[in-house]
Amino acid sequence: MIQIDDKIISQDLLEEHFLCDLKACKGACCVEGEYGAPLEDEELSILEKNLPKIKPFLSEEGIETIARKGSFVKGEDGEWETPLIRGRDCAYVVYDKYKIAKCGIEAAYNAGKIDFKKPISCHLYPIRLTRYNSFTAVNYHQWHICSPACDLGKTQKLKVFEFLKEAIIRKFGAQWYAKLEAASKVKQNPS
Repeated sequence: MIQIDDKIISQDLLEEHFLCDLKACKGACCVEGEYGAPLEDEELSILEKNLPKIKPFLSEEGIETIARKGSFVKGEDGEWETPLIRGRDCAYVVYDKYKIAKCGIEAAYNAGKIDFKKPISCHLYPIRLTRYNSFTAVNYHQWHICSPACDLGKTQKLKVFEFLKEAIIRKFGAQWYAKLEAASKVKQNPS
């Protein structure tokens, strides 16, 4: 573990390799598991406000689920998350012609309809954040469905934090990312 400001970071972010391989995993992180994507409090109003612009990019089932459950739901842990279609797919998931799960929110963003890319938990994945009173834990979530991403990351020599540079900067800022990058260099070349 290393500490940067009030963040405790798992060494795995600096040591493990990762590069999403959607052709291999088919976007399984958006459909596997028992819970929706974690949402931050400020993202709730963003989803509500942008829902009319996001809907054209969603599936019928996704739209129906959101109409029935809402744009977000309280999870079993008491935290906000995206609703699920029949306990499986995120309600914001859409499939492309290759049956790869993609984010309807991100599709609306890419089409220039909204200025919100997607929930930060999705953008940061496989990083998971856990907030405590005096610090935030920044951990690498290792999941078997991401084995192809680990293999591709090794091939491309891309570390988890490097793959997630844009998302990390979005969440913590460019200066914080620069500190993380410097910590990685110290780790690689200890004096």
